[in-house]
Amino acid sequence: MAEEKIKAVRPAKAKKLADPIAASIDIASQEMIARAQTLGVETIFDRAMNMKPCNIGVQGICCKNCSMGPCRLPLPKGGIEGEDTRKGLCGATANTIAARNFVRMIAAGAAAHSDHGRSVAEVFLSAARKETDDYQIKDVEKLLAVAPHLGVATTVEVDGEVLDRDIDEIALEFAEKALAEWGKPEGELLYAKRAPEALYKKWKEAGVVPRNIDREIVELMHRTHMGVDQDYKNLMKQGTRAAIGDGWGGSMLATDQQDIMFGTPYPLHAEANIGVMKEDHVNVVIHGHEPVLSEMIVAAAQTDEMINYAKSKGANGIQLSGLCCTANEILQRHGIPPAGNFLQQELVIVTGACDAMVVDVQCVMQNLANVAKCFHTKLITTHPIAKMEQENVIHIEFDEHHALEDAKRILKLAIDNFQNRDAEIMIPKHKSTQIAGFGVESIKYHLGGTFRGDYYTLNDNIINGRIRGGAGVVGCNNARQQHNNGCIAMIKELIKNDVIVLTTGCNAIACSTEGLLTPESAAVHCGAGLAEVCDTVGIPPVLHLGSCVDNSRILLALTEMVKAGGLGNDISELPAAGSAPEWMSEKAISIGHYFVVSGVYTVFGGMLPTTGAPVFQDYLFKEFENKFGGMWDMVDDPIAHAHAIIAHIDKKRKALGIDKARERVMMDFAARQAL
Repeated sequence: MAEEKIKAVRPAKAKKLADPIAASIDIASQEMIARAQTLGVETIFDRAMNMKPCNIGVQGICCKNCSMGPCRLPLPKGGIEGEDTRKGLCGATANTIAARNFVRMIAAGAAAHSDHGRSVAEVFLSAARKETDDYQIKDVEKLLAVAPHLGVATTVEVDGEVLDRDIDEIALEFAEKALAEWGKPEGELLYAKRAPEALYKKWKEAGVVPRNIDREIVELMHRTHMGVDQDYKNLMKQGTRAAIGDGWGGSMLATDQQDIMFGTPYPLHAEANIGVMKEDHVNVVIHGHEPVLSEMIVAAAQTDEMINYAKSKGANGIQLSGLCCTANEILQRHGIPPAGNFLQQELVIVTGACDAMVVDVQCVMQNLANVAKCFHTKLITTHPIAKMEQENVIHIEFDEHHALEDAKRILKLAIDNFQNRDAEIMIPKHKSTQIAGFGVESIKYHLGGTFRGDYYTLNDNIINGRIRGGAGVVGCNNARQQHNNGCIAMIKELIKNDVIVLTTGCNAIACSTEGLLTPESAAVHCGAGLAEVCDTVGIPPVLHLGSCVDNSRILLALTEMVKAGGLGNDISELPAAGSAPEWMSEKAISIGHYFVVSGVYTVFGGMLPTTGAPVFQDYLFKEFENKFGGMWDMVDDPIAHAHAIIAHIDKKRKALGIDKARERVMMDFAARQAL
């Protein structure tokens, strides 16, 4: 039966096949790529061998914003000498075209993260109004901590006495004000003031503080319409507003409200990689980015009702696992193991053991439907804005007002499908252990304990040289690069040189499968200084901070470092950098830009769509540093990529006067009192 299904969807003409070892450094993935090829199941790795990227499009100099085009402006052989005379039919220059393409990517990326945030805000409002019993305020402390940033008072004065406000009142006002941040008619983004004062002042002087989240995205799309904004610097100004609205707005609000509803993550132990699947269990793989549904699936899967139903169908239980950022969301709060990252999504089905894959939004390949046809797997879409055209895809629209009911319905489909397995099961034996679930709050605790939690300890170890600096390494996988190699090789080089790494998204999953998310890995991979700190504090050298929307945690961690003192007054003065070695999505461009305009030197691997417009690229790579203290860079080789970051960190250390080794001094009681 399985062979007949595979024959029905197998490409008619023989095509080039990817070399599994060249395609990925992950052994489990190599085994699944080889199995897919043996079965004749096409995956993204084989498609990448047969479809090459457009050389002009990859440089950012193809304009298709009207029907007179596409207008293609290739660089002359030998590059530009003298005046650049390239123009589209309307006269748009290469700089204008490249800038329009770049900021459209910012708009799409900011829209994706911020629409995710809006969905969370709508559910939060339903919970605050008591319209649903399935969601509650779980982390009251987090609510009280972030409420003042939206101007929500946590106390009230009655007859001269200051009293605590009712939590339900605070939650409702916070929910209403949070949702208003997407479309309020006047004012500015309230969370912008969470940035260090010096950075906020730069934004104000440059006129880039967002008015609201949605407006900046809409205006950006308007400006890139044919015949509107034709100044690459002005286009990037609006791109900056939209990116700040993402990082310090939609994404940050999403993270905060998810923490309040689902619980703020704290470090926990889990496993990772395709090997977490179990042959004798119902395997349900949750894929996408919004945790509103996945939280309910986790809750439902733990009920006696669902467990007993699975056993009645011959299974020993229910094994949940995740892909992409939904994986990170359910990992950091529940210890549910990730089965893989972006490029592994088809391979999970190729095991023959995936009884259902449940998807919501973002980074979900349409070819999943074709791979699922080859096996018994039920592919279930759940979001009204994300459906698939293939007939074998089931759509169960999720509604927060009966969330647990929807989750149980989905699980029953998967459980019923357990008995329909019709292919040989092949689950790779490879899996790793990890410690995940770090955040701004838990890092404080690890650094100083319950009563002395502060980023001073981190700053102190940077000042004394045990830690050279920090790097936020985030982002996707890209089938044009060897899967996971750019991330892993680069990070190993960083930690070898005493650079502590904060990671999110698919990069975090790559690190988990490589075993870099355990405290023990520090002794193997780190320089002496970082290894000593990790051993003393009990943390891994690579800290898993969550999903890609949780990059806001990195922004706030950097802000805490500024507040702790000793390393300057702004993020741009810190010995820190950002990186996306294997970026793929438009979200990565938005993320990269909000890090740049927050003052972070940000390096991308692969190719940025700017190389065809050298003047525009120089503006991003050089002049932005004068405006905000951060700038873009592009380095493909992972080792060179790491050393570009290390060189920047060393430059910042020198500017702070902490580039010289310091003698370690044993302090007596009097010296400690003086300190």
